[in-house]
Amino acid sequence: MAKGNDIIVASTPRGKFIEGIVSGTPKPGTLMQIKAAVEPVGGRLTYEAYAPGTDGERRPILVLLADDLQGKLATDAYVTGTRCKLYAPIMGEEMNVLVSAAGTGTGDSIAIGDLLIGNTGDGLLIKTTGDPESEPFQSMETLTDVVATGTLTHVMYTGY
Repeated sequence: MAKGNDIIVASTPRGKFIEGIVSGTPKPGTLMQIKAAVEPVGGRLTYEAYAPGTDGERRPILVLLADDLQGKLATDAYVTGTRCKLYAPIMGEEMNVLVSAAGTGTGDSIAIGDLLIGNTGDGLLIKTTGDPESEPFQSMETLTDVVATGTLTHVMYTGY
């Protein structure tokens, strides 16, 4: 269960806030990346769900925030082509991000302290598998029966 109702848990966040244009319909708590070969719109780059081709591949960590300026909640998906807010955390910051079961399954369990990696294609986090380049988050809560659609989960950014 997420900690609080926002994506950023810290009362005084110290990371970097970024504005952009969203591609697709991701929900807040999704890892995002710059969409390649797309020119800026109004001076803002376009961002899409994390999709480097391999789970856990190194990319700048950018977490999609809720569109609170339009009254949206952390559970409301964005609409493609709209402005978005992203956050680049610093090591040790706690956040609520979307955690998913690996693949299309359900039933995965995640324990406190488990390391999490980005799942290519949807930008959700999954429990570390294989030998990833980057394990950027650590679970701060226990999850059972994780679903493929993602659950907002309390995590800490590891910086790795």
